[in-house]
Amino acid sequence: MAEDILEKGAILQRDKATFAIAPHIPGGIITDFDMLRRLADVAEKYQVKAIKLTSAQRMALVGLQEADLDQVWHELGMMPGAAIGLCVRSVKICPGTDFCRIGLQDAVKVGLALDSKYHGFELPYKLKIGVSGCPNSCSESAGKDIGLVGFKNGWQVSAGGFLSGIKPRLGDVIAADLDDYQAMQLVDRIIEWYIKVNKKRRLGKIIDEVGLETFKQELGL
Repeated sequence: MAEDILEKGAILQRDKATFAIAPHIPGGIITDFDMLRRLADVAEKYQVKAIKLTSAQRMALVGLQEADLDQVWHELGMMPGAAIGLCVRSVKICPGTDFCRIGLQDAVKVGLALDSKYHGFELPYKLKIGVSGCPNSCSESAGKDIGLVGFKNGWQVSAGGFLSGIKPRLGDVIAADLDDYQAMQLVDRIIEWYIKVNKKRRLGKIIDEVGLETFKQELGL
């Protein structure tokens, strides 16, 4: 029976015969417009059923044949998005101060730095990061395993959020008024702690098990 093909970033579809792929587009920001042309050309050439915009700020090509996957990736010239596997799946980024008139912190700079460091980074379980430049939280940071939200005095960081499953959980705020460097350092410490604990479940569930105060103490907060 056909299965997902992790090394090719290919997700088996409902028909049990075709696959979807989601090339990585850091922050969902496209400045190379030829990329859009390549996506469209490949979609037409290989007769995909649809191009689906994903919640991880990617464009998924749906309905590819397994035999075409290698050539599709070659023609796209793009890296797979980490849509499957036990790793950092995505770093969702809002427009921040680059593009949004109400942005308070530079979500694009911080988000792209985290994406560069952690996208696809292997972990005991899947993990998602959200970076929002203001309290409107357009990247849904409270619903991410690690969330950053920009305020006038700096970043607020939360941990343990997830929106999947029948019992979603909002992240717990663990720090506030951090500058860019401090916020990214705290993300590093959270991920290091998660690796050390090495339990195959969402970060929020582990926080509930050990207790929020214990979690914060072990992070040095």
